[in-house]
Amino acid sequence: MKMSRHSAWAVGLAAATLVGIPAAASAGTIRQADTAASVNAYDPYYAPAEGKTGAALKTALHDIVKNQSKIGYSSVWNALKATDQDPANPNNVILVYSGRSQSKSAYGGDSDDWNREHVWAKSHGDFGTTTGPGTDLHHLRPEDVTVNNIRGNKDFDEGGSPVPEAPGSLTDADSFEPRDAVKGDVARMLLYMAVRYDGGDGFADLEVNDRVDNGSAPAMGRISVLKEWNRIDPPDAFERRRNQVIFDVYQHNRNPFIDHPEWVDSIW
Repeated sequence: MKMSRHSAWAVGLAAATLVGIPAAASAGTIRQADTAASVNAYDPYYAPAEGKTGAALKTALHDIVKNQSKIGYSSVWNALKATDQDPANPNNVILVYSGRSQSKSAYGGDSDDWNREHVWAKSHGDFGTTTGPGTDLHHLRPEDVTVNNIRGNKDFDEGGSPVPEAPGSLTDADSFEPRDAVKGDVARMLLYMAVRYDGGDGFADLEVNDRVDNGSAPAMGRISVLKEWNRIDPPDAFERRRNQVIFDVYQHNRNPFIDHPEWVDSIW
C-alpha cells in the first residue's frame, strides 16, 4: 500500500520520538516541546526535493507543500491561539513583532487587541482574506492592532524609526524591520509563500524581489535582506513547534525553510 506524505511523516515523527525527538501535541492547549526537526532522522516528506537546487528545487518544494488542507478566515483566530501559544503561559499568545505575551481572549479590532497579521501583505497580489493565501497559517501571526496598522503593507528592509509597542522594530515610509528574534521567521514565512503560490491555482504568482516599492504587485522584498535574516536568525524551538502544529492539526503541510533553512540559498 502506498503511504501518503502525511502518513509517512507521522511514521517518521514516531520513529524520531523513540530517539528523543518529541512530536507535537493535538489542538487546543498545545503541550510545549522543542519539536526539533527530525529531518535528519527520517525525512520522507521532502524525498522528491532531495538532490535538487535552484529552480528545480523550488518546483519540487511547491509540488510538496501545495498538498494541504485549508481553513476559512474566521477559523484563523482559534488556530493562532494554538500555533502561537506562549510557552510560559498556555492562556496567552506571543505577538510576532511586539514580542508581547497577551491573553488569547484579548483579540479583535480595538487598539490594544491582537488581530491577524498577514506577514505577506494581502494587498501584494490582491488575495485579501480568501481561503488559500489569505488564510494560510504559515504566514499569519497574532499582532497588536496598532502595530499591525503601522506595518500596513510595507515590504521588509532595515532601518527607520522605532515602532511604538514593538520594541526593537523599526519602520520608515516604505519598509518595516522586525525585532531581531523574528527576523529569520519573517524571511522564512515570505519565502514559503513564494514557493507555495506560483499562479497555478487561481491566485497570483507570488515572488520575492530586491525592492521595497512593490505596492500591489504580487511581490515582496527585500530578498537580499531576507536571505541575511535567514542566516543570522535560524529556526528556534517556537518556530519549529509552530510548523509542527500547522502540519499535525491544521494544514498538513510544512514550511520547508524551517526544516531546511539552507534551501533558501540553494534557490535564491
